[in-house]
Amino acid sequence: MERRTFLRATVVGGASAAFGGSLWHGAAYAAPAQPGTGPYGALGSPDANGIRLPAGFSSRVVARSGQTVTGTSYAWHSAPDGGACYADGTGWIYVSNSEINPSGGASAVRFSSSGAITGAYRILSGTRQNCAGGRTPWNTWLSCEEVDRGFVYETDPWGVNAAVQRPALGRFRHEAAAADPVRKVIYLTEDETNGRFYRFVPATWGDLSSGTLQVLVAGTATSGSYSWTTVPDPDGSPTTTRTQVSGSKSFNGGEGCYYADDKVWFTTKGDNRVWQLNLTSSTYELAYDDSLVTSGTAPLTGVDNVTGSSSGDLFVAEDGGNMEICLITPDDVVAPFLRIDGQSSSEITGPAFSPDGTRLYFSSQRGTTGSSSGGITYEVTGPFRA
Repeated sequence: MERRTFLRATVVGGASAAFGGSLWHGAAYAAPAQPGTGPYGALGSPDANGIRLPAGFSSRVVARSGQTVTGTSYAWHSAPDGGACYADGTGWIYVSNSEINPSGGASAVRFSSSGAITGAYRILSGTRQNCAGGRTPWNTWLSCEEVDRGFVYETDPWGVNAAVQRPALGRFRHEAAAADPVRKVIYLTEDETNGRFYRFVPATWGDLSSGTLQVLVAGTATSGSYSWTTVPDPDGSPTTTRTQVSGSKSFNGGEGCYYADDKVWFTTKGDNRVWQLNLTSSTYELAYDDSLVTSGTAPLTGVDNVTGSSSGDLFVAEDGGNMEICLITPDDVVAPFLRIDGQSSSEITGPAFSPDGTRLYFSSQRGTTGSSSGGITYEVTGPFRA
């Protein structure tokens, strides 16, 4: 199968997209991405929802916090955060976390093949400050608690099976997760100023009830080689997981995490960086750093949640900044893809593509009100490149 055909097939099948191109080669260190003209051109004027989009794209509101989701009897949760999409017959499901404490949890919206909303429901309750997370190849959602000694909960996007707490994945201020089906591990970020980057190696792939938590060990430079060392006590008490292994690399505020094509990308909001690990060569480098932009103003600040598309573009949402989702292309270009006007007290969360790659879902966590009760979840459709 040709590479591009394979990339498209993985998106249609609902799995992580695979990347190709110069930014993602990783064996010899590439310069971090620089500003340029994006593949979709300039942003237009704000639409009826206050979103600036390139020509040919349009937006709609899917749900608003505290309000009944259209066509259902379910009231959408407050502070929508990390999300993911799942194929559901000829339609799909979008799941979304709720970053409130207490009573965070997660909800889901079901769509028909035409994109019509056919249902909405709760999939996780009674948890705290569920921030980001990640989908698994066996079609569950890992919902992460961003609190001291927080848990990861494995949830069912269809809402049939009860959510299960997964303490083996460690107890720390969890942010995001990304599954690697090749090495059969789960990568995890930690939202601390001196956070670490972890991987969980299940005893049996597809079963997260037991396994080994490891932490990335590397030097202090922004590129180099790395290794993994087992965390002696994943419970994180009395010694936090991030301080148990000498030589483990510190990252300033771990946020989004995304796997594709033997690479894993994750963001650190404290220094506005996007990091890339090349998993075949065991090397790491910067894919983006706003302080290393060599001309003009850095287009991407407040880096947060991240996802990817079949074209090889990485989509990075901003927490603050200009309230943009920016993309980083395989040609090392970083440019805005969309901007939300009039919501400067919010952040963009939960970017995820529909299984066929034609729709992008995301939320403005606090909407126009600046309050967690004012969250808005959107859908953008248009000519995304394959």
